[in-house]
Parts: sequence; C-alpha cells; structure tokens
Amino acid sequence: MKIYNFTIKTGKRTELIDVTQTVEDFIVKYGNGEGLCLVYSPHTTTAVIINEVYDPDVAFDINRFLDNLAPKNNNYRHAEGNSDAHIKAAIIGNSRILPYSGNKLILGRWEGIFLCEFDGPRQRNINIILI
Repeated sequence: MKIYNFTIKTGKRTELIDVTQTVEDFIVKYGNGEGLCLVYSPHTTTAVIINEVYDPDVAFDINRFLDNLAPKNNNYRHAEGNSDAHIKAAIIGNSRILPYSGNKLILGRWEGIFLCEFDGPRQRNINIILI
C-alpha cells in the first residue's frame, strides 16, 4: 500500500475541482500495474465525486442543485454557519475507490475525479491510497 497526499487551495465557497490528472500522475509513478486507488478527502465540508469532466456546465449544475437542496441560510443550529457544507458532504461522501490497470485509471470516456468544496476558500488535503 502506498499513500500520497497533495494540497489544493480552493478559490470559492462552493466549487468542483478536477483532480483527475494529479491522481493519474501518482498512479503512473507509484502504481503496481493493477489495483485499486482510494481518493479520500479528510475534511467534513468536502466531498469526492466521479462525474463528467468534459462539460463544465455539469459541475455548475451539480453545485446549483446542492445549493438548492441545502441552502446556506436555513435556520441551522450549528454555530459556525457552515451546516449546509456539512450536509452536502455527508450526502455525497468524502472518498471514492477506483480501479486501475496498466498504471492507468479505468474511467469512462467523459469521467473525471472532482474534489467538491462546500466551505471555501480554504487549503484542502487529498489522500491517494494505492492498494
């Protein structure tokens, strides 16, 4: 098992950031040919998804839907003012497991890996674990 950590500085309160290339670079450098890659964000107000990377409107639509589902101001009890971010992260989840073969991710033609920021801008860590 190999573990790699990288940092991303997010620029907006909510955004989806494509991290596919960084994950693929790690697999090329450290992969064992075939295995599983766990992408994990150790933050309670972020998530990790696999979705279409080709059209940026998809990421926009996902963010807009989630903002409507869990609006920022909704009489939440959590005092920090970021309950919506916690709810979004809890619904989506903070990790994904992907297969790789030939030291290359097995993704669909239009798929990519996104870090979902729900409480930015901040500096975020992402862990990549190869099994």
